[in-house]
Amino acid sequence: MFAIKSPGVYHHQSGLLSRVGERIAPFSRHIAVLTSPRAWAAVENALSTSLTQSDVQFDVYLLEGECTREAIAHHRREIAQRGVHVVLGVGGGRVMDCAKAVADGLENGQAITLPTIAATCAAWSPISILYDEQGGHQGTQVLQHMPVMVLVDSDVIARSDVRYLKAGIVDALAKWYEFQPYLAKNGDNLALNLKVQVATLARDTFVQWGEQALRDNAEQRVTVALQKVIDANIALAGLANSMRDDSPSPGVAHAIHNRMTHVPELHDWLHGEKVGYGLRVQSLVARDDGSVDPDLLAQLQRYDAPARLPVSEARYAELANTLSQTFKFPAASAALLPFSLAPEAIQRAVLTTQYSK
Repeated sequence: MFAIKSPGVYHHQSGLLSRVGERIAPFSRHIAVLTSPRAWAAVENALSTSLTQSDVQFDVYLLEGECTREAIAHHRREIAQRGVHVVLGVGGGRVMDCAKAVADGLENGQAITLPTIAATCAAWSPISILYDEQGGHQGTQVLQHMPVMVLVDSDVIARSDVRYLKAGIVDALAKWYEFQPYLAKNGDNLALNLKVQVATLARDTFVQWGEQALRDNAEQRVTVALQKVIDANIALAGLANSMRDDSPSPGVAHAIHNRMTHVPELHDWLHGEKVGYGLRVQSLVARDDGSVDPDLLAQLQRYDAPARLPVSEARYAELANTLSQTFKFPAASAALLPFSLAPEAIQRAVLTTQYSK
C-alpha cells in the first residue's frame, strides 16, 4: 500500500481573507466557523464582510480549550443540529485539528482550513492530534477526508507573533531530521524517499530564507521570504506527513514531544518548541557521545528552540526518568532506526540537556 493524501486546493495569497467568501460559496451557502477567541478577533471584521458579501451564512463556534474528544463531539453535535456540513477552521493547530475532526464525522462533511499562524502543518495534515483538558497528548485521529481547501493569507500570518513562525520552522525542520535516519535500513522505500525529498526542500528553504522571514514577520511585512517560509511550514511539512505505506516512519522527536505534553512546567511551550527539544534528545541518543549534531545545534539555536527543561536539578532527574519510562514508539519502526531507543538511552540524553546552553 502506498498513498499520498493532500487537500483539494492549497491557496496562499496576500489579502486572501477578503476573498474567502467567494471561495467558499460554491461549496455551501451556510457554514460553521470553528475558531478560538484570539484568532476570531484577528480576522472577524474582514472575514465576516467577505462571507456576507458572498451570501454565505455562518455560525461561529469557539474552541476555548484543547482539541479533546469531548470538544470534537460537542461541536459536531451542535453543528449537525443546524444541518451544516462545511466547517471552516480559523486559528492555530488545535483549532485546525478540531475543525478537521468535526467535519470528518459529519454527514457529507467537508473541512476548510484558514490558519492564522504558521506554527504547524495542521492546516494540511491528514490527522488530528487529540489532547486532554490539561494539554496532555491522547492520541491521533486519522482523517477519512482531507480538507477541501487550505486558505492561507500571508497578511494575517505576518501580523502574528514571530515566536509562532520560529516554532513552525523547527517543527518543519524536524521532518528531515526524523525521516532521514530511516534511510539507513529502509533506503529503497518509495514513501520514505519522497518524505525525505520534500523535507529536504523545506530545510533548504529555511537555509535560504529563514532568517529574513523572521525579520520580515517581526516588522509585519509580507515578502517573498516570509511567503516561502509559510509554505514550507504548512504545505511542505504537511506533504511530508501525507505519504504513507505499510512501513511507518514516525518521528522520534514528536514521540518525545507527546510525553512532554504531560509535564505541567512545559505547558507554555509551543508544539514546535517541544519538538525542538525532542530533536536535541534524539541527536544525543543517536550519537551517544554526549554531543548534539553541530548542524542541528546551529538550527535549533538560530530559531530559539529551548535547550533545557526549566526545572530544578532534582526535578530534572525525576523528569528524565518519567520521560524515558513513558516514551512510546512502535517496535517495528524502532527496528528500522540505526540507534537504540532504550529507556536508559533516552534518560541519559535528557539528563545531558541539563547542561545545555
